[in-house]
Amino acid sequence: MFLLQRRSAVILLVILALVRAEAATLSPQSADAFAEKIESIRDQGDHGGRAGAQRTRLTEDEVNSWFLYRRERWQKLLPTGVAQPQITIVGEGQVAAQALVNLDAVAKRRSQGSFDPLSLIGGTVPVTVSGQLHTREGRARFEVQSAEISGIPVPVTVLQELVGYYSRTPERPEGVRLDETFALPSGIRQVEIGRGQAVVVQ
Repeated sequence: MFLLQRRSAVILLVILALVRAEAATLSPQSADAFAEKIESIRDQGDHGGRAGAQRTRLTEDEVNSWFLYRRERWQKLLPTGVAQPQITIVGEGQVAAQALVNLDAVAKRRSQGSFDPLSLIGGTVPVTVSGQLHTREGRARFEVQSAEISGIPVPVTVLQELVGYYSRTPERPEGVRLDETFALPSGIRQVEIGRGQAVVVQ
């Protein structure tokens, strides 16, 4: 049950963080505002209100302030080896996310071939992913368009190995697949992404 809750929480954070502001102004107050909005979204989901009854607007400042000032809250939701998440939007619904990821554990379990991108890069490095999030009727799918490790473009298959490794559970020993459609948590029906904001519709 805890693993399911943790995965739902991670998905919720990723979905809610898909916004960008012209100039970021991070503050503890914005972090508090984001935390309050998450609680409101969870409460709405728990009470199973009328579909479309609640629309919650979130900003990038609030999300990234929460990442900065409430580290003790989100660190336990992410697997060990993943840190300092940052989210932005490229435009036209395209989303980019970055985090520091420890590659050593992943590289050790890979079968070595003639060319292995992870063999050229080690340690804890920035991993950047861009793509487009599709949400509809309580379901979501993230379409990966590009991925970079320490600024070096890598195939989506390499990114899949990272995601698979860090999302493993006893129930899913191979982890989550990037191309799979998943249910949105807390009764979220869809996420409307606009310039500098995202509206969560429940």
